[in-house]
Amino acid sequence: MRCPDRKETRMGRLFGTDGIRGKANEYPITPELALLVGKAVARHFCRNTPRNDAFGQRGNPRAIVGKDTRISGYMLETALISGMVSMGMDAYEIGPMPTPAVASLTKSMCADCGVMITASHNPASDNGIKLFNSEGFKLPDEVEDDIERAIFAMMEHPADGTPDIGKAFRVDDARGRYIHQAKRSIGFTSLKGMKVVLDCANGASYYVAPIVLRELGAEVIAAGVKPDGLNINADCGALHPENMCRLVKEHGADIGVSFDGDADRVQFCDHTGAMINCDRIIGLCALDYKSRGQLCNDTVAVTSISNLGLHDAMRQAGIGVEVTNVGDRYVIERMREKGLNLGGEQTGHLIFLEHSPTGDGLISALHVMRIMKETGKSIAELARFMQEYPQIQSSLRIAERVPFDDLPELSKCIREAKQDLGDAGRVIVRYSGTENKLRILAEARTESAARLWHDKIAGVAARELEVIP
Repeated sequence: MRCPDRKETRMGRLFGTDGIRGKANEYPITPELALLVGKAVARHFCRNTPRNDAFGQRGNPRAIVGKDTRISGYMLETALISGMVSMGMDAYEIGPMPTPAVASLTKSMCADCGVMITASHNPASDNGIKLFNSEGFKLPDEVEDDIERAIFAMMEHPADGTPDIGKAFRVDDARGRYIHQAKRSIGFTSLKGMKVVLDCANGASYYVAPIVLRELGAEVIAAGVKPDGLNINADCGALHPENMCRLVKEHGADIGVSFDGDADRVQFCDHTGAMINCDRIIGLCALDYKSRGQLCNDTVAVTSISNLGLHDAMRQAGIGVEVTNVGDRYVIERMREKGLNLGGEQTGHLIFLEHSPTGDGLISALHVMRIMKETGKSIAELARFMQEYPQIQSSLRIAERVPFDDLPELSKCIREAKQDLGDAGRVIVRYSGTENKLRILAEARTESAARLWHDKIAGVAARELEVIP
């Protein structure tokens, strides 16, 4: 196998901000590379994990392996696990399960790492590999770097396996473990009397999420629960919330809940079918936690794209706001650094750190419904605590992510926008961490000001970058 030029990989790395991702059956998402990923992961953890436990008994390092419902998951799972066991690691397969289930089970089963085969919100033609450490957190860059170096080295010089061949096991009760954990996160609060539309995106939550809500007593109108390997995220789920909104109005439901393909992200609508911005969800959860004395350090963590109206509302409520770069891994890192237990992204990643080491759509939805149940208020009423600043957002699909230093017109336009808006708004222009896209956000006290600078920046970007229709 030819070792590719590093320029062929995204930003010089196999690993992006959320694992390795791409088109299934095209480099790097091939069974050949998955085999090497499995070998490299096993090599790292076999080298860094003692083979003898506290009682002197010999045992192989262990990995929890889950996947979403994409048809390509079967071939990648088989190749990945083959690589692991060939290098002396035991693999525990849990089948189609949400990403947060993999992270949580990795910790609760005292495994050395967790692996989730998913491309999250991307179409079924894509897939990817996410890695977690023994605590269920995403691997730090230095560990990903070590694994990546091993992968490239094995491309140049194929590595033999070890005499200590590992084993593969099936965890038959994985679903039950995660279902219990999710319900426990809200103290098994009864949801009787609530009618919920639940769109699982034909993805990883299709089985467990409806069971959790029904066992807690809710009436569930389920959609996106018939995966066929090809329909994940297809006109359903968090990418297409209009499906949820329509069903809420048709069935007279109290709330709509919609997950993405691997269920680490969630979107909501109220009883009228109106979408609820996830900044409002973060805020209403923060207000609930503070009222109960459960908000650690009276502070919540959000990313740089969270609405300025959320900052205003939190300040008025005596709640501090920590701001991070875009990406749930950065939110989690800040939460751990500052000792916080609540954070999230406007995109729908909500982190309840005492219940899950990563964003968990199901646990997030349960907390919102618990608050509704305990206060007797609708989600619309709960979400009225803040006044949003108008935001204009868009994405440009591009051929190449050119450094901003090499885009003088765009850089100048961004500077002019920031100077003009001052403290009354902002612009954020960045490349996606998982796709070849330029993301543009303009926010101001008036929609006209936000639209003006958004359109100016988008126009300049389209001139300086090669935009793909």
